[in-house]
Amino acid sequence: MNDLNIKQKRFADYYIETGNATASYINAGYEAEGNAAEVNASRLLRNAKVLEYIKERNEQLDVAFIADITETKRFWTEIMRDGNADMKDRLKASEYIAKTNGAFVEKKELQGSFNNKIEFSFVDPSSEEN
Repeated sequence: MNDLNIKQKRFADYYIETGNATASYINAGYEAEGNAAEVNASRLLRNAKVLEYIKERNEQLDVAFIADITETKRFWTEIMRDGNADMKDRLKASEYIAKTNGAFVEKKELQGSFNNKIEFSFVDPSSEEN
């Protein structure tokens, strides 16, 4: 991740924040005329080192900002055990916990017959009558 120069890192960081490659290229400090910013930004997004940096930064951001299942279950548990919370919220939290633990198994029964033969046919749209 340290093999990038400062402009490449800035570009990647701006790109992670905005998703706009051309604007990220310009904001990173690169100079460009005409459509050079767009072309060079596209080239940077194909650079293996830049892509690896973006991937690693996104993973770091995911860990910092996105709740994992353990954190989510803790949150639901707090709500379920909170005697001051509305009963409907407590019940819903307990349902979510039970579902993530596999307590509910949906069974669906299908009826019919199957003759082990699948037939496909294709219709030419130009030969269909209107």
